[in-house]
Amino acid sequence: MESTEVESDILRRVRTLLRELDGHHPTCQCDRGMLRWTLHKKIDQNPSNSSVLVRILVKELERAERGDFRHYIIPLLHTLMYTLIKAPSISDELCSRVYDFCKKLLTLPKPFCTIGLDYAVRLKMERTAPGMLYQRMVISEQSLKSDPYPYQEKIFIFADPELLSEAICNALVTDTEAAQVSQSPRVCMCYVIIHAMQAALGEDCNVSGLKASLQDMPTSEVEHWFRQVVVAVECAGSEASTDRGQHTARLEKIYRAVLSPLQAGDAPLGGLQGTPLPNPSISFHLWTEDDQLWKELVLFIRPLAQSCEPYCLSQDLDNFEIQDIISDCECCEQTRFSVLSTDSGIERDLPTAIEEPFVPCSTETEQSRLHRKGGIKKKLSPLESVAFLQAGCNGPGAKSPVKLQRRPGIPPEPAAPLQRLHTARIVVLGDDRILGRLAQAYHSLRKRETRRVFLTPRLNLQFYHIPVVTGQSNPSAVSDHAASGQEELCEVAGYLSRADPWYESNINALCHVIPKLAAMPSSPSKHLVTDLFITDVIAYYVRMGIQPVCFQVYAVKIFFNDVGQEPAEDVFLTELRTQVQESISHRELSTTKKKATLDGPGIDLTVTYTKVVVSERAKELAMSLRSTGLVMKAIPANEAEDVVCLNVNITEIVRTNNLSGRSFSAVANKLKTRNIKIRSTEQRPFTVCLDKDNRKAYRNVISVEVSPCLEPSYCLQKTRTTKFNLHETEDVGLVKFMPKSLLLPINTFAGVIQ
Repeated sequence: MESTEVESDILRRVRTLLRELDGHHPTCQCDRGMLRWTLHKKIDQNPSNSSVLVRILVKELERAERGDFRHYIIPLLHTLMYTLIKAPSISDELCSRVYDFCKKLLTLPKPFCTIGLDYAVRLKMERTAPGMLYQRMVISEQSLKSDPYPYQEKIFIFADPELLSEAICNALVTDTEAAQVSQSPRVCMCYVIIHAMQAALGEDCNVSGLKASLQDMPTSEVEHWFRQVVVAVECAGSEASTDRGQHTARLEKIYRAVLSPLQAGDAPLGGLQGTPLPNPSISFHLWTEDDQLWKELVLFIRPLAQSCEPYCLSQDLDNFEIQDIISDCECCEQTRFSVLSTDSGIERDLPTAIEEPFVPCSTETEQSRLHRKGGIKKKLSPLESVAFLQAGCNGPGAKSPVKLQRRPGIPPEPAAPLQRLHTARIVVLGDDRILGRLAQAYHSLRKRETRRVFLTPRLNLQFYHIPVVTGQSNPSAVSDHAASGQEELCEVAGYLSRADPWYESNINALCHVIPKLAAMPSSPSKHLVTDLFITDVIAYYVRMGIQPVCFQVYAVKIFFNDVGQEPAEDVFLTELRTQVQESISHRELSTTKKKATLDGPGIDLTVTYTKVVVSERAKELAMSLRSTGLVMKAIPANEAEDVVCLNVNITEIVRTNNLSGRSFSAVANKLKTRNIKIRSTEQRPFTVCLDKDNRKAYRNVISVEVSPCLEPSYCLQKTRTTKFNLHETEDVGLVKFMPKSLLLPINTFAGVIQ
């Protein structure tokens, strides 16, 4: 009777979750976005019910497929996989049903087939080696040392202190710090051992005795058994000939060795017990410097603790920027890294040579030797950044330093291919303004990597966005244009919500929840809720949100009315807005009033643009008009529209002559384009604001040119190609296969569901 009530309660929770996807939001608005969280917390309190939830979710998935409720499939599948990873033990029969369903998704269009294939591959390994998904997640997220699985992950949360209140920032700092408490490497290794044993042995595992044995062991012995378990699980998952029975036998042998002789004979008590899934490694950063993102990523690849001397990071990385050492990019896209030489060029500074057996040499060889003359020894910085980065390349998966001098007849040692062993998950909190700043930082990072490749071959970069809407924003960071409510500041999150209902339910619905939790009075219950909720939402998002939605980054070139001022180049992601600039001098003011009386408000503009047509043929158009301003929107209002398209809305002033005199009316002139040029014909300046942020505002502008931002590596390779053929206009060679436009990928749970 009790099991029936439990199953009915879980089924009711799952059906409520599905009704929210249909737009039937819960009666209590405070429950929006928390249904998934409460469901998983319910199972965490009683892990033995994991199989019940998995069985219910499988039935609902099969029902959704039969009834053609495709919008249920991906949310149910993510919920199922997250439950399966955390579950202490799931039967092979149940895993087989989930595996068969994932294979059925391969016949559906994207993103169903993509997600189905990814989960089918994972489930195949999980069926052979139970507990493998949990083990890999903990090893990578906690950066545990493991040769069979040497991957590392880290979550970087970036928040703009000028966009979020101090209370929100303090609450996030407190929560991220509290999430790392009691998560030492020893504890995490014990979790991996216990979960692997219980997943393989099921109810035959004496969890209490296993915990007691591990607790009494020294750390070195715990590390030994951790390595044994990892090797056993990884070998079973990678060997096609290994079956589940062989894997269980291997782990049972380790299990008997770990248990003390007294506990080995005890019968297992209490049935299945849950093993906590540790919170991932999270660091919180207030975004105060333009190159802060790049610096944090470099430190993630090459921590300062590994360097020879603990010098200041800012001095080190600034020196690296000064070093203009450019890596050569070969046609086969293999990177050849420049090696920093610490040789001063002075003969007396040479190290004492090791004596070698005497080999007679010819006169030509003797004369060809380099003879050094006296010179000035360059004073190196305390921590040379190129040496700093090269030293970081000596880890797993890195190339060995290239020897510039070698004896003739000896072939060079083949360089080991680079592996992306690190994954940085960048989570930005805020509205469209911080996404505009992220686009700038990403463009800057790609330009750095084009000049000097370091992060790209070693780092897997993932971006995530959690919208946060505050009631009171910092006025210094809000642009002056009139916005239709706070939703205007979250256009990207709105687009992602329309494209992915699971993102709307779990992430976008929380945009008002985080400020409310931060504003709660300090109490034990408040810390209990926020520590579990905010951290769990971020962890669930980065763990399960692996489908990117790519947004085009746009480049803008700005010309000023001062001829001596250099044009400015910038990028934007969501919006460009122009307004007529108010006159400063009395002479300009009187002229403006006289002009407005005759021709109406605004300024005369010349607009040249490429019209977007279905055939993709370029069609250049030009028009002249009088306008008070315009808005370029890069985020489409409908997820079915083309993302690589600017929706331009120009407020045109139309003059009408009638019997009573002249009258002026404002008319919305709309057009779609990818490239556009705007120029003031009467030399009156206007203002330009990018991404709704007045920190990216420009005054005294006379002309702007907007086009899709090109990938810096494409531009470099294109320049090298045209160097040898000046008359070649089309892409040839390697350029044809390189990404042309710079796209900013933001991960969601499903991508774009058509």
